Amino acid sequence: MRSALLLSTLAAAMAFATPSLADRATADACAAKLSPDAKLIYTASIGAVTPTADLAGVVRDKARSLVMGGKLSRDAARPAAEAAGACLKQAR
Repeated sequence: MRSALLLSTLAAAMAFATPSLADRATADACAAKLSPDAKLIYTASIGAVTPTADLAGVVRDKARSLVMGGKLSRDAARPAAEAAGACLKQAR
């Protein structure tokens, strides 16, 4: 009996400990309408989006990495990051 109570308490605590995305389906639907460059940033960034993450920092780091890797042009990075960021906000 005691171990069952401990197990259920532990399971409940774990359920609240894992971050969840508020509305991933809405964010994904938004991302489906993005330009290819913005989709690239969205896809690279969505895994790092949590309720407490610095969204601008995440998008900036991922966009910079894509530019440095030659997958995204420097000129296209800012507008694509802004568009991706608008969809990523919905995932919070």
